[in-house]
Order: sequence, then C-alpha cells, then structure tokens
Amino acid sequence: MSTKDKLPIKPKYIEHKLNHYQQRFNWDCGIACVMMLLPSEQRDYLRKHFTKICYDEGFLQSTWTIDLCYLLKRFGIEHCMYTIVKGVNSRRAINDGINYQACKRVESRIYNAEEAGIFIKEKELSVEDLLSHVECKGPAIVLVDSPLLICDLCKHNKMKAEFRRVFGGRYKGHYVLVVGRSGNKALFRDPALSTRLCATSLARLHAARQAPGTDFDVILINKVFSR
Repeated sequence: MSTKDKLPIKPKYIEHKLNHYQQRFNWDCGIACVMMLLPSEQRDYLRKHFTKICYDEGFLQSTWTIDLCYLLKRFGIEHCMYTIVKGVNSRRAINDGINYQACKRVESRIYNAEEAGIFIKEKELSVEDLLSHVECKGPAIVLVDSPLLICDLCKHNKMKAEFRRVFGGRYKGHYVLVVGRSGNKALFRDPALSTRLCATSLARLHAARQAPGTDFDVILINKVFSR
C-alpha cells in the first residue's frame, strides 16, 4: 500500500457563503432566512419596505412556510417546498393562537400555490436528502422545534434541550437556514442569533424537525451559491 493510500480521507465540507441577518422581532425568523438568500439590493428593499410587503403578502406577526414560498417567489428565488401536511396543522394553529380567518388565508395560499408557480411536494424529506440538496444545489429553510436544536459550536439551546428532555415543554416553531455540511454535521445559520455559523449532528437536526407541529416543513432553494 502506498503512502498516499494510507492518508485519511478528509471529511466532506461545503458551505454556501451568505450574509447573516438577525431577526428583529420574535416572529420574523422565516423572513430573516429569506433576507440571507437575497442579494444586497433586494435585501435592502425588503428591509426598507418591510411593513408594506408584509401587508401586501397578507401576514404580519406570524408567518407560515407557504408565506415564505410566496415571498421567495416575489423576489425571483427558485425553490420547492416539502411537507407532510399540505394544509393548516390544527395543532400549530391552536398552539399559536391562530384565528379562523388566518387559517383560511393560509389554506387559500396553499390551494392557489401551483397557479402562482409555487411547487409543494407532500412527502417527508429525510435529513440526508436535505443535505444532499444543500451539497449540490443550494441552502434550505427548515422549520424546527427551536429548543431541540443544539449548536455544537456555541452550545446554544443545550440547557433548554435538557429541560425539554426531562420535563417536556411547549413546541416553539422556528426557521433556520441550513447552508452546508461538515462531515456528519449540518451547518446552519440561526436568525435568532448574532452573526455566526452553527453546527449540529444529523440526529439532532432530525429530532428538531420531527417534533409535532413542524410537519417536516422544508424549502429547498434551487440555486448554487459561490463557495
């Protein structure tokens, strides 16, 4: 065996280089993820006209995954949504205190999605398939149960996850942007945090995605960013 054959294989590393954007409120994490995907001119426009665009899109202080799809479509970002519930999750609606009119609005957006050029696939996307997309094409906006997603680099949410494991707790939906992979770790940007790159195990990402209320919602961005 040659010396070359004995060299260890370097772990796979890929990262889509994006400008981090921190959410401003307790509800705009999904919009902040969209902000990270936009070129600077469009991001500045969305920031400047934030309230008007929210009203135009029909939401304010609460966004669903389908709302993010329409926002991505508005700014010309090609994407595809995956979910196991193609409709309003009643558990989430009750948990978030969503009223009847808001539920009807979300149902209408889902019903009209195909006509608007938005593609939704009603199936569970595995973590490996999600990361395969990230490696080959572009980032992914992922809905998680926030306290269950632990960052191995900054240990964010470690204490919350331990309390949740022992005592249980309420579902807290949160969007993060998966931007890469380092060996068996998923790399992501959390809009709730200041500028940093986070990493978590595939098992932890799966656990945070499978919590009741997330519906395994994920938006795959079909664009290769510079590395």
